[in-house]
Amino acid sequence: MDIKDIQNLVRFVSKSEVSEVKYKTKDFEITIKTKIPLSGSDFSNFLQQPLSASSQQPMPITTPLTPAASQNPSAPTGEIMADERKYVTIKAPMIGTFYRKPSPEKDPYVSVGDEVSEGKVVCIIEAMKLFNQVESEVKGKIVKILVDDATPVEYDQPLFLVDPH
Repeated sequence: MDIKDIQNLVRFVSKSEVSEVKYKTKDFEITIKTKIPLSGSDFSNFLQQPLSASSQQPMPITTPLTPAASQNPSAPTGEIMADERKYVTIKAPMIGTFYRKPSPEKDPYVSVGDEVSEGKVVCIIEAMKLFNQVESEVKGKIVKILVDDATPVEYDQPLFLVDPH
C-alpha cells in the first residue's frame, strides 16, 4: 500500500462516517479511528506528513470524525434480539457504501420476503470507486433489511436477516 492508497482510504473514511477502519496485510497494518470532522487544514496537514511504509510494526492513524450510529435511540430491545437469533445474518465484508440496486433505475437485488440461495447477489458495496457484489452464504428467505440504501456501512456490519431453510 503506497501513500496515495492511504490518502484515498483516509478520504473515504472521512466521508463515510464510520467509527473505525483496520487494514492489515502480512507486513503492514493501519487503523483509522474517527470521532470529530477534520477541518480542511487538518486534513491537508495530515496528507502532507511523510509516512514510512517500511515499518513492520502496526502504525495507528487516528482521524477524528462524528460517531457512527452508536447513539441510535431506536436500538433493538432484548425481546426483538431474542427473536432474531434464529435468523442468519448477512454481514458487510468491507467498509463502503451499501446499495440495494445495481443502478438507480433498476429493481433491488432482494426485498423482504424474497427467497435467496447460496451465491445469489443481495447487494453491492462501493469502496474506493469499486462496486463489490455481496452474495448470500445461506439459502432462505429475507426477513429484514437492516441498512438503508446508499448509506455507509462498516466491516462486519449486519445487512440482512435471513430465515434459513
